[in-house]
Amino acid sequence: MIAALTAAQAMVAATARLRAAGVPDPARDARVLLAHAARIEASRVTLIAPEELPVDIAERYDQLISLRAIRVPVSHLLGEREFYGRRYQVSRDVLDPRPETEALIEAALSEPFDHVLDLGVGSGCILITLLAERASASGVGVDLSEVACLQASANVVQHQVQARAEIRQSDWFANIEGQFDLIVSNPPYIAAEEMSALSPEVREHEPRMALTDEGDGLDAYRRIAASAPDFLIPGGRILVEIGPTQGAYVSALFDAAGLSDIRVIPDLDGRDRVVGARLPLTKRN
Repeated sequence: MIAALTAAQAMVAATARLRAAGVPDPARDARVLLAHAARIEASRVTLIAPEELPVDIAERYDQLISLRAIRVPVSHLLGEREFYGRRYQVSRDVLDPRPETEALIEAALSEPFDHVLDLGVGSGCILITLLAERASASGVGVDLSEVACLQASANVVQHQVQARAEIRQSDWFANIEGQFDLIVSNPPYIAAEEMSALSPEVREHEPRMALTDEGDGLDAYRRIAASAPDFLIPGGRILVEIGPTQGAYVSALFDAAGLSDIRVIPDLDGRDRVVGARLPLTKRN
């Protein structure tokens, strides 16, 4: 039996455990996980701080802190992650939505589009956000992982865009027909040799196939660049998320594929984050 503690005492103890385990920002995580254990909004934690935790909540909290101490991501413990103002169901089977990916969203929304293709749909956060922000648009999301497709489908229904979204299992363009005026992707771009430097939360708890191509981190861009022109309407755009050092290489791939208006777009931290390009209205000679 866990000794009776107030919520404030439990948070202090939890913060110390997480700090000792090397968890970044342990006080924040201790607070968020207490709210989850108590099934209240995080903003209400202060209100229960002086109160003794009921046994069931204390035990649930202790389990959550134990898992976080071995670096299970908070999003996996909560079962959800916020992205562009919406909450998405997540698990270890899909890549966690990340704030830097919002740079891709902003670039996509800077111009009109009607029909979007999301390559490597994962949780569905990119496709769903674009459809939610553009009520007249429709789209297709594909992923090689069947489990990821199921997760994306659940999020599509949760955000009520199922009438305009189709999720398919596909190896990039293999099961795609037709053309689109917008193609987006956040592909695996971490080189195999860089994997060991990732945080334990990412390296040990997110799907490896969504992180790395087991090579130089650029294979997905080669495959996307080779096929994208066949699936874009004239004037259609492509936007891909990149690692901060990959802008020049991906730009060169897009140029070699006959795409134009190529630009590298930074994220809010000023790091190269997105490469955008367009299929010319007329083919180059």
